[in-house]
Parts: sequence; C-alpha cells; structure tokens
Amino acid sequence: MKKTFVYIIVAAVLMLAGSITAEAQPGRRYYADAGWQFNGAFGNGFSENASGWGAYAEGGYYFLPRIAAGAFISYNTNNNYIPRQTYHYPDGSALTTDASNSLFQIPFGATLRYRLGWKEFQPYAEAKIGANYAREYTWFPASVLRDSQWGFYISPEIGFTWHPFHKSNFGFQFAVYYSYATNRSNALGLEGISNAGFKLGVSF
Repeated sequence: MKKTFVYIIVAAVLMLAGSITAEAQPGRRYYADAGWQFNGAFGNGFSENASGWGAYAEGGYYFLPRIAAGAFISYNTNNNYIPRQTYHYPDGSALTTDASNSLFQIPFGATLRYRLGWKEFQPYAEAKIGANYAREYTWFPASVLRDSQWGFYISPEIGFTWHPFHKSNFGFQFAVYYSYATNRSNALGLEGISNAGFKLGVSF
C-alpha cells in the first residue's frame, strides 16, 4: 500500500514537472511580420481619408516567453481631392482651380509586444514608439506646393499571428491599430496626424 502511494506521488510529481516544463517553453523566440496596410488619416486639417496605399515590416525577439522587443517601419499615402474653388492671396491676386492634397508618411522605431500564447494561434498586444517622417503636397493643374517635417510617433496595436503548418514558422497576421504623430506644417495647415487602420500580412 505504501509503495503504491509512493508510486502515485512520484507519478504526480513527474506529470506536474512535465506540465511546468511544457508551459515554460518559449516557442518561437524570433518573429518577423510584413504585409499590406490599410490606413485612415483624420484630425490633421490637410488630408483626411482612408487609403490602401501602404505596407509594413517589423521583427523582434522574445527575451521572455511572452514579451518581445523589436523594431518596425511602415509607409502609407492618403490623397484628398479638393473641388474647384477660388484662392485669394495677400497681394490681392486670386486663383480659381481644383486641387489634390497628398500626405505621405514613414513611421519607424521600436516595439514592445506581449503575446497571450505561443502555440499555433498567438493573440498579442503591442506598443510602438519612434519617429514619423511626413511629406505633404498640394497639387494644382499648373503648380505644386509641398512641405516635409519630422514628428514623434506612438501607436498601440492588437492582433494575432496564426501558424497553421506543423513545424513551420510561416503563418499569417492580422492587426488593428491607432497612431498619433506630432508633425505640423503652418504652410499647409497640418496640425498633428492621427491614423487608424488594419494590417494583413505574413508572419515568420
């Protein structure tokens, strides 16, 4: 009876140790994601619409089983058509024409990611911080106005990666995000840039 009890205790300890070891396994330590980005720009006073002209790439390392640090870069362009109207200038002249505003952004910097699991399906939350380079154009039929500047960039993001293939790091990614950049242009009326959108891509 005592031997049976000892065997049960030993078996239970071994099973518990095995489950702890399995839970402690970090899974994929590195990650790399890239793909298409759909971005909506709003609250900037210059070009406020949504556009699919964007892409992204990011990667990182899980220094703890659930927490990774890495880097990112992306770009997007948002265009806004302005119907025909009359522009008045300080010297008394005037111009009647239509126009198109174009806002181009390249944010890049550092990431901190927390994943909820490390199996095939991996939901995560991520914070991004860095710099945002922006260039603005106002296109007229016979001329163009342009400006560019740097700003501080911050972005929270939630999403998931899905790795459906056994013993392969290849998978898919979906995420939604919000971002804010401090870029400003007095000449073109830009007063900070808010963005929101989603990303579809592949994950390694």
